[in-house]
Amino acid sequence: MVRPRVFFDFAIGTEHAGRVIFELFAEYAPKTTENFRALCTGEKGLSAISQRPLYYKNSIIHRSISDFMIQGGDFTKRNGTGGESIYGGTFPDEDLSRPLDAEGLLCMANRGPDTNGSQFFITLRECPHLNGNVKGKHVVFGRVIKGYEEVVKKLAEVPADEKDRPRVPIVIVNCGELELRRTARPSAVKCK
Repeated sequence: MVRPRVFFDFAIGTEHAGRVIFELFAEYAPKTTENFRALCTGEKGLSAISQRPLYYKNSIIHRSISDFMIQGGDFTKRNGTGGESIYGGTFPDEDLSRPLDAEGLLCMANRGPDTNGSQFFITLRECPHLNGNVKGKHVVFGRVIKGYEEVVKKLAEVPADEKDRPRVPIVIVNCGELELRRTARPSAVKCK
């Protein structure tokens, strides 16, 4: 199975910050992965609930905690209290067994069990306190495969206020899905 890959192009204020590419764990969390993938492409159009595009483009990183994580995905209210899934509102947790054991993991942010919407976070280190005893608290559904050192760390360095909001807007200026290149088949050899 080829895992889906999606990207975010970030800006800090008006300055281009670079591209981050994610690999999504579709085999472990297919519904979560499809939600994130579709929100990267914007293919689902307008939400029947909020009347906003179901799309991460032009949304912001609304929370940044140094040496922990950066969080975004609230495209409805842009402050961490909104967002919604492609399924309408929220949807249940999938695989909670994957540990938050590294930097660069892509995880669903939530307000408790079975409250996944569109908000996500990217880990800046391992986060064992989020693993729980038997099951974790957040669905880990992908990882950064390109742009962690050059882009994510730069985003994490943007100063934040006392409520962990970046003091300069961090914006997803473009996003979408990447397709693997197909190798050209050699032309058929003619026999004489």
